[in-house]
Amino acid sequence: MRRLTLKHLETIVAVAESGTIAAAADDLNVTAAALTSRIKLLEDDVGVALFDRTGGRLRLTDAGQEVVKIATRIDLALAELKATLSAHKDKHAGRVTIGVASTAKYFAPRLIAAFARGNPRIEIAVTVGNRATIVAALRDYAIDMALMGSPPADFPVFSKVFGPHPQVVIAPPEHSMAKRAGIDKAELCHEGFIIREEGSGTRNVFDTFFGGLAPSPPRVHIEIGSNETVKQAVMAGLGLTLISAHTVEAEVAEGRLAILDVVGMPIMRQWFAVRHGGRELSPAAKTMWDFVVSDGRGFLPKIALPRE
Repeated sequence: MRRLTLKHLETIVAVAESGTIAAAADDLNVTAAALTSRIKLLEDDVGVALFDRTGGRLRLTDAGQEVVKIATRIDLALAELKATLSAHKDKHAGRVTIGVASTAKYFAPRLIAAFARGNPRIEIAVTVGNRATIVAALRDYAIDMALMGSPPADFPVFSKVFGPHPQVVIAPPEHSMAKRAGIDKAELCHEGFIIREEGSGTRNVFDTFFGGLAPSPPRVHIEIGSNETVKQAVMAGLGLTLISAHTVEAEVAEGRLAILDVVGMPIMRQWFAVRHGGRELSPAAKTMWDFVVSDGRGFLPKIALPRE
């Protein structure tokens, strides 16, 4: 059987709706002879009659009725496709997928909510994970963009800074160093640390800041994959931690945690909007990208830091 085309389906539906070759030919702007030939060739090709020609009027056979049912579904699907493609041209409608590094989840909901209020026709899907998870999603084109610390370097990306991202050491407020000024990081060698898992951005900062410290780096005696659990462990007196200051705004304000005044801190990283360098953003995703880059800083937690 030769390939069945949309024109064939259009012909069958037009004849079924009008009831005569002449009326259908007029609707389709072709001659009656051409339409008759088109139907005859199609019936010969599929090997089944689509119309009953008795009584001087064309009526659909059972096979013809099935063709019209399917043609109607195809027409609806094409209309949906057209609407979808039109939405992709509209910068205020569509779907955006965004990855949020786990340390960004303390401000990302406010940022996303503000964007959503101004763009109610844009659907937003959010993925939250550690750095390794978000980088993998970017690499695999699973998300349009990410909110994260330093961008990955092992594949092409496009990134924009939208605000500062300070890293600090925190302790319980009753810790002996909590009220001291000018703590040398070497003094922390004797402290036990609770730290995020391998693959997290916070762990990378910890390893870089304390790496090579004499006589030895601080001891990591608990490794935890959640900022919330890390904070609870510090409050329970299980150790210190190096963490994003943006994750402890509430606890510091309430006096449940203290930021230590360590020389060389805060380590000032940056927050980035990041997208894959091999992918163009849809108009809707570009609208969200522009919002993050221009307004993202305003949603970052406000926290007083030592030595600022």
